[in-house]
This record gives sequence, C-alpha cells and structure tokens, in this order.
Amino acid sequence: MHSSIFTGRVSHSRKKPLSHTFSYGVFMMYLDLAELDKVFSGRWFWSARRCALARFRRENHFGDPAQPLDECVRELVQQKTGERPKGAIRLLTNLSYFGYCFNPISLYYCFDHTDTTVEAVVAEVSNTPWGECCCYVLAENRNREGSGTLSFRTAKKMHVSPFIDMDVEYDWALTEPADNLFVRINNISDDTKFFFATLALRRKEINGMSLATVLLRYPLMTITVMFSIHWQAFRLWIKGCPVQTHPEKKKSIGVTS
Repeated sequence: MHSSIFTGRVSHSRKKPLSHTFSYGVFMMYLDLAELDKVFSGRWFWSARRCALARFRRENHFGDPAQPLDECVRELVQQKTGERPKGAIRLLTNLSYFGYCFNPISLYYCFDHTDTTVEAVVAEVSNTPWGECCCYVLAENRNREGSGTLSFRTAKKMHVSPFIDMDVEYDWALTEPADNLFVRINNISDDTKFFFATLALRRKEINGMSLATVLLRYPLMTITVMFSIHWQAFRLWIKGCPVQTHPEKKKSIGVTS
C-alpha cells in the first residue's frame, strides 16, 4: 500500500516589512486515491465512507463532489497542460477531525504510467476567513534540481494572507514523496524573496499503532491549524504589519491598484 502518514514540522519565516518566524508540529495523510476503499478498512476511528473521528470526505476538495476526485485532478491537469496523467494520484492533505476540516494546502502528486515518477503536482490552496479555493497546476517549465527536487514558478492567483499583497510570485520546490517529503514555497516581490513556508515531513506506515499515535498526539489537528493561522495573524497585527485589503473588497469600495 502506498498510502501513509507523514509527520514533521511546518515553518514560516518573513523578512519584510518586519521579521516574523514560527514553526510547529503537524501530521498529514498521504493517500493514494485508488486505495481509499481499503486504507482505513477495519479502523474504528478512521473512515473514507462513514462518519468517524477522522474521516476523508470528498466534499472537502475541489471539483464536483459527484465525480471521483482523481478524475477531477486528471481533467484539470489535462486542461492546463494538454496531457492527462496516466498513473496514480496521491494526495497529501488533512482529513476531517471531529467533524472539522481545513486545508491551507493540499498537494496532489500525479505519477506517470509506471507509478514511479511525478509528472505534475496540483496544489489546492484555501484561504480563511473568505473560504475561497484555487488550484495551481505545477507541470510546465518544470526543473529538476541536483537533489531531485522539482521546482516551479507561478504567479499568485488568490488572496491568502492579509499581510501579503497580490503582486507576488510563488517559487515552489518539492521533493517526490519517499521516506522524507519536503515542500518550500518562497514569496517573491521585485525579485526579492521576502517570505517562505516549508513542510519537512517523514513517512510512517499506516497501521493500528501509527493511526492511534497521531490521533492521540494531534486530536484536533485541523482546529489547531485554524487557530494557529489566526494567532499568527494577530501577532503580525500587534507588531504593526500593514494589512492588505482583499482584492474583491477593493473593487466593492472602488479602490483600484
């Protein structure tokens, strides 16, 4: 089974207009979407089909909930690149815990027909409190660094942080999932990297012990994620970091950029 648990740390670091850094422990599920029917089979508190303390819900992700999620991913990649992924689609994400789910980012790794090489990555990004979502298809102009890291450059498409404006590019660096998994997203403005977010994770096999361990250690993972976002935003506001208005709100009050 390719599905697994990844545990580690998420870190954010800002260089301007002021310095601000934080890091905390997380776990995320890495799910081969073709394995959903069996990955939690026989697990009392975990499910992909019924109500449970920890649950994968199709409705928590993009696309028509009536359509299989892997098909939505394949169609999106084909629309953007002209090529339809032929291999496995494996998702790094948060599940719904105690009925609540929020994912700042979910990553869909699209493998080739051999299921060994990542051909594309879809990054599904959500914001709060606006409840918006957008997807970045990371496939074109792809580079492989010496370490095997995939790197991409994209324009920012959606307002995420009230402390970062829209005139930003994202510089992505991702490793293919293995025993370790690494993701780095640099925010670039005027050719200067001023903010980065990283995920540094290590794989654990899915079994009864590992599932019980993460649920006991992080029982309210998604609530903790949401609380941390607002707590760090409050700290930035207290420090005097300038607040950037949501673009749609700017339009509604007649502000142009």
